[in-house]
Amino acid sequence: MAFGGLSNHTNAQNMAEINMIPLIDVMLVLLVIFIITAPMMTNAVKIKLPTASSAPNPIKPEMVQITINAQHKIYWNKDEVSTAALAQKMQNAAALSTQPELQIRADGDVAYQYVAAVMAQAASAGLDKLGFVTDPKSNH
Repeated sequence: MAFGGLSNHTNAQNMAEINMIPLIDVMLVLLVIFIITAPMMTNAVKIKLPTASSAPNPIKPEMVQITINAQHKIYWNKDEVSTAALAQKMQNAAALSTQPELQIRADGDVAYQYVAAVMAQAASAGLDKLGFVTDPKSNH
């Protein structure tokens, strides 16, 4: 049986195309149905909810400045301390629930071995938040 013609020729070729118009019509009908029924699918009950602030209060850790001057004197927050007192202060700081951040300020003329010794004391005490304070304005 041949499609697409009114001729009675027996040599007529078969039509090998899909008619897209009925498929498009079905899709448009489904689209309209979904547009109409989508707002009806929400079964929200209108209530007035109370407002509350539930943001956590961030606890900022204490910042401790350890200063090493050119004469190799060590300061804990502007208070001069000995090497033994520095180790004790680091042990006390490591025992706190929120460990302080250590900011190491060393004079430019101090040898690295003194700075490394302070860093080693902090590591052995269990303090792992270390920072170095530098002067960004100097161009040495």
